[in-house]
Amino acid sequence: MDALLMCGGKGTRLAASVEKPLFEIDGSPMGDHVCAALAESRIDTVHAVVSPHTPATRRHLDSRALSIIDAPGDGYVEDLSYALERVELPVLTVVSDLPLLDGVCIDRILSEHDRGSLTVCAPVALKQQLGVGTDTTFEHEGRELAPTGLNVVGNGDAETTYITYDARLAVNVNRQTDAAVAEAFI
Repeated sequence: MDALLMCGGKGTRLAASVEKPLFEIDGSPMGDHVCAALAESRIDTVHAVVSPHTPATRRHLDSRALSIIDAPGDGYVEDLSYALERVELPVLTVVSDLPLLDGVCIDRILSEHDRGSLTVCAPVALKQQLGVGTDTTFEHEGRELAPTGLNVVGNGDAETTYITYDARLAVNVNRQTDAAVAEAFI
């Protein structure tokens, strides 16, 4: 299975002097942490999805000899849709702000995928306990969940929600306070 590494957003909530995928956690850009995790996993090919908002990220990832998809930069959903039209399904999608991610985590999620799409979520209570922000939430079977930014997009209408309690998937770095939590874990 291939992966789409989503790294074309503006990253405004992070309020950093560099593009979000280049923001360093433990001395390395977050995008590099995610690339290393993908390399450790059973993913075949990584396609980095960049946009006009992330020219430095594009240059950085291009130097790594990754496949690059230049999306229009109209928003996460729009850029994801653009990228999905250019790859074969199923495909793993992952955001560049999961610096604690590793290959074992990714392979566990891939083993949970059977057919259709798989949405990976963490309980909002876990994110609150860890001290990281929660921007998007929804209720599923009586529980308040937050998407992790790691999913499998497949063919057809079947969609499964997978709930994880793994902090490596619950710590998205969207703000400086989230970065401090990630640094503490590393």
